[in-house]
Amino acid sequence: MTDVVVEARGVSMSFGLVQVLKGIDLTIHRGEVTCIIGPSGSGKSTFLRCINQLETLDGGYIMVDGQPVGVKIKNGRLEAQTYAEAARSRENIGMVFQSFNLFPHMTVLENVCEAPIRVKKEKREVVRKRAVALLDRVGLSAKAHAYPAALSGGQQQRVAIARALAMEPRLMLFDEPTSALDPELVGEVLDVMRGLADAGMTMVVVTHEMGFAREVGDHLIFMDNGCVVEQGDPKSVLRSPQHQRTKQFLAKVL
Repeated sequence: MTDVVVEARGVSMSFGLVQVLKGIDLTIHRGEVTCIIGPSGSGKSTFLRCINQLETLDGGYIMVDGQPVGVKIKNGRLEAQTYAEAARSRENIGMVFQSFNLFPHMTVLENVCEAPIRVKKEKREVVRKRAVALLDRVGLSAKAHAYPAALSGGQQQRVAIARALAMEPRLMLFDEPTSALDPELVGEVLDVMRGLADAGMTMVVVTHEMGFAREVGDHLIFMDNGCVVEQGDPKSVLRSPQHQRTKQFLAKVL
């Protein structure tokens, strides 16, 4: 297993006539927390969705753990993966969205258990034990038998993180996980993410939380208009951005 978890080269992607990603080149290393910042519409979330095969590339490629995303090599040629093949390759990637996407008719514990049982065909008692431990890890063991509607937004997002972790992923993707939360609930979600970072989880975080990027991030990427404009050490980029567009953006958000 190499040190590189995600390698993107020349990644391009369009919605109709609108090109959203324009030749993205990125390398993400194992155990690294990569934070992606930039204005709305810059392609941040789309790039994250491409890593997890929720969008199809128009050009370039993405490799996750040395395997091409969305395609397979057959008889020396690249072919699109089938739905089942894509689902299997996605098993090692956890993703947390802006909206929590919990199943409203299931309890918190059932939400966390569902994917390993259904997708990975694991034994229910094994998954349940892991789910209980994960809920304790995110501070929600007392809510195991509650339904999502009875939880605050911050609690629901922590359940969503536990649900993603239940699949035992090697890579976690966070798509603006605090943007739908009231300000007083943001901290409890960021604390869980800090704990994951401390434990060595490889994470790619699209965020507007500059404090988190500065304190927890190992690498910071600024995107604008579908391109990587600037990247580097978070403290250095946030303190002394080199590109004029980065300077303009940070002057408005810091």
